[in-house]
Amino acid sequence: MNTNIIAEKDGYLIRLAKAEDMENYYEQNYCPLDKEVARLTGCKEVFTKEEVTSFFLKSIEEDNRYFFLVISPDGRIIGESVINEIDWDLRCANFRVGLYRMDERGKGIGTWVTERTRDFAFEELKLHRLELDVYSFNPRAEKAYAKAGFKREGVLRDAVMDGDTYADDILMSILEDEWRELKK
Repeated sequence: MNTNIIAEKDGYLIRLAKAEDMENYYEQNYCPLDKEVARLTGCKEVFTKEEVTSFFLKSIEEDNRYFFLVISPDGRIIGESVINEIDWDLRCANFRVGLYRMDERGKGIGTWVTERTRDFAFEELKLHRLELDVYSFNPRAEKAYAKAGFKREGVLRDAVMDGDTYADDILMSILEDEWRELKK
């Protein structure tokens, strides 16, 4: 298996992003960005090509970030999985995942990507803790994270907006001993 590929399943790949992916990353996902993706991730709906290019190139160069792309069987970039804010001394990091295409959701791909990236964090990076946050209006994602072993550890009440309504930001994490127990 290619060392940049961390997982393969049913023709789907999770692999490290490369500079030459930039154009497809932008065109396949940000022209336009799906409104539901923007809502569930808390980002704005419209980005310039320059903003996306700058972020993408910075993301693949940072020493405290692993930026993976999720590739469909037909070769399209359909999502990303990121381990970032790595603190090598504490052996902890933040995690986020997103699928850009509505037609790829609800198939278990997000759960699979979460589990494989989690495994990479503990097996390859030797992390002690992997954390994330998820909005209360995204119960499907919270369920996928829980299925992958992440535990709720706190709630920032009314910390984000969902349209005109306040919503909670749910904090979750998994520790290396919990991961080891899961893998038995």
